[in-house]
Amino acid sequence: MSFFIFNVMADSAVPTVVSYMGGGFEWIFLVGFLIIFYLIIWRPQAKRVKEQKKLLGSLQKGDEVVTTSGIVGKIIKISDDFVVLEVSKTIEMKFQKSAIATTLIKGTLEAI
Repeated sequence: MSFFIFNVMADSAVPTVVSYMGGGFEWIFLVGFLIIFYLIIWRPQAKRVKEQKKLLGSLQKGDEVVTTSGIVGKIIKISDDFVVLEVSKTIEMKFQKSAIATTLIKGTLEAI
């Protein structure tokens, strides 16, 4: 165990200088990371949420819509949280408003 003593004496004899990049260099990385996070993740997601709220707020009776599960139908009844879709002449289905993915151009259901 005597070989450790020499290392300790050698370390105490020579002062060490810590080479460290400037104090602001890591801030550049942090700010760059936050900007990339904002541009790639936060902003597009906020834009999608805003568009979805606008879509759900503009739904009216008679609109032709597609749900997130791919069901196509015409709105026949609308309330605060739910929508009743006419899928065919005899089938009506109730969905949450949040399940509406997009609206279609009028007359699309007849063309299918």
